[in-house]
Amino acid sequence: MSRMHVETTDGQTRFEPGAEIHVRLEWDLEREPDTLELRLVWNTAGKGTADLDVVETVRFDAPMSHGDRTASMRLPDSPYSFSGKLISLVWALELVALPGRESTRHEILIGPGAREVQLTPV
Repeated sequence: MSRMHVETTDGQTRFEPGAEIHVRLEWDLEREPDTLELRLVWNTAGKGTADLDVVETVRFDAPMSHGDRTASMRLPDSPYSFSGKLISLVWALELVALPGRESTRHEILIGPGAREVQLTPV
């Protein structure tokens, strides 16, 4: 059975926009992937059509079937993580083994004061 794990090296999940983060990746796969990708993504959740954007990708070509690595990324200045009555925007770190469908996801928050923006009715 395959196992994949991604998290920040210090365990932090809340960040200021523009912060540099350090990420630890671990994997134990049944077969060697061609590539591992660490992706910084955001997606919307809630009513309506879901949107998704891959903001940054760090590739590791020809990795072994098991191992660990660290990587650094600079977070973008926007968009902020937010929650409202109908929609939310969620940031995440994803580790994806290619080809195939094996992946894992670790949600993070990006916003002023390292806080999520709360949308309120006007």
